[in-house]
Amino acid sequence: MAKALVGHLGGPNPAQLHQTALLKRRVADLEAEVLRLKIENDGLLKALHDQVDSVTPADLLEPVAH
Repeated sequence: MAKALVGHLGGPNPAQLHQTALLKRRVADLEAEVLRLKIENDGLLKALHDQVDSVTPADLLEPVAH
């Protein structure tokens, strides 16, 4: 139905085409940022798990220096 309405109205104008291109670029940028953050988060989780796995019971008994 949207195509029918756009066709009925004469199609998108240059400003709409420009805005659509900008929005598509923004979506692509945001998708890339999400992927970057997922990769960074995975690295942080691995580092955290590595540190947790290296804690021994003796480490838990040592007082924490402030």
